[in-house]
Amino acid sequence: MHPRRAPTECLGCGHTIETREGTAAVTQKCPFSYTPPMPERRPAGTGTISLLKRMRRDFLSIWADSDFRDRVMTTWILRRKVVIANSPDAVREVMVTGNANFERKSPQMRRALEYLLGDGLFISDGETWKQRRPIVSKVVQRQHLRAFSAIMVDSASAMADGWQLLEAPRRVDMLGEMAALTADIIGKCVFGRGVSREDAREIIEGFTTYQEHIDQTNLGYFFGWDEGWPVRKNKAVRRAAERVRKVVDRLIDDLGTPRADGASMLALMATGDGDASAAMNREALINEAATIFMAGHETTAATLTWAWFLLSEAGWAEEKLHEELARVLGGRPPTFDDVASLTYTKAIIQETLRLYPPVPILARQVKETRPVHREPAKKGGLALVCPWLLHRHEIYWEAPNAFQPERFLSGPPPTNVYVPFAVGPRICPGAQFGLTEAILCLATLAQRFRPTLAPGHVVEPQCRLTLRPKGGLPMLLNVRDAA
Repeated sequence: MHPRRAPTECLGCGHTIETREGTAAVTQKCPFSYTPPMPERRPAGTGTISLLKRMRRDFLSIWADSDFRDRVMTTWILRRKVVIANSPDAVREVMVTGNANFERKSPQMRRALEYLLGDGLFISDGETWKQRRPIVSKVVQRQHLRAFSAIMVDSASAMADGWQLLEAPRRVDMLGEMAALTADIIGKCVFGRGVSREDAREIIEGFTTYQEHIDQTNLGYFFGWDEGWPVRKNKAVRRAAERVRKVVDRLIDDLGTPRADGASMLALMATGDGDASAAMNREALINEAATIFMAGHETTAATLTWAWFLLSEAGWAEEKLHEELARVLGGRPPTFDDVASLTYTKAIIQETLRLYPPVPILARQVKETRPVHREPAKKGGLALVCPWLLHRHEIYWEAPNAFQPERFLSGPPPTNVYVPFAVGPRICPGAQFGLTEAILCLATLAQRFRPTLAPGHVVEPQCRLTLRPKGGLPMLLNVRDAA
């Protein structure tokens, strides 16, 4: 009779597990860990043409196994050198200490979004960025977050009421639902009023179509044009951008002259939030409103969508979430003051952002030749910081591909390795807004519903401008017992 192997610990979460009897070293699957789907990795030795084809199709399938272990990588794509900062030191050199040399977004990102967002903060740099960043940061950060958090809970509660009225089996596309929810929230926060369901649909469908049809590769850049080629504005791209901009423009007109009463982000930006010298003109307001609307609804909607999927596949995490909600909230809606106590809810969102960062690649154009971790980044080339790689790096994370929210309960994540909102001077100004929104919306809806993945649906991550489940996420809404 063969002796039983001694119990071991799951490297990812520390739970004790046992192996089967026998001489073979067979490890059981940890019941407190789930490995969600990810794209197939690029075969070693893939040529430039094949790599470009993969880039045009999806930005997640261009990475090889070694990219999840290396600290810095380089490659040439036609006439451009690309340096990938893949360690804490390298990330700091690009995003923090060397920000002045690497602040400019890539030509691909600038060209892809300029038609939609103008000179909005997300793709601007230089003086435009310096002038607008302080006021945008001020209106979306903590001093106004308490008022905005009430809007978040009210909108999520209204969505739950609507779900309650659906007939069984209550099948919904969770990506569409979360997009509608976050569009309603950001609409109220930006414009001081609710965005109608028709307005939200126009914006959501417009941005989705725009992502599907806009060129994100821009071969002109790789052939030598530093600014890349202007994007081809085919009929689908033009119509998509027009749908989004028309709604934003009309909402600004409907608002009239914004008042300095703190009622909306737009009012605060239009008046400089008490600093007349920082007040924005109409064109700047349109561009920043479009930018905040896009960033504020798209990224949080994707995060919440992935969180629902992960919870539906990780029963232990769902149980711990429900236990925390019952203990902290006792059946009442959450408030801003509850966020600090919803530690496991926050850990779920943090782990979701680790596995499925809304913007998986942060690309910067190199201003002047400068080393990154002793590897020269050439003037005009690209320096990449890739949350998709860093968040699954085999050196910096235990069980890097597993969903384990518990890893965020023992302390802060590794510095300059966990970067879902970027890092340094160009860290996303709405990071705290988005994190708070995701926590409050998840808590509000999870008290009343337990979504499960629709039978037979295969989830496939896909990255165009942002990381979404390809084709949406069909789920069934199971009503929870109020007790």
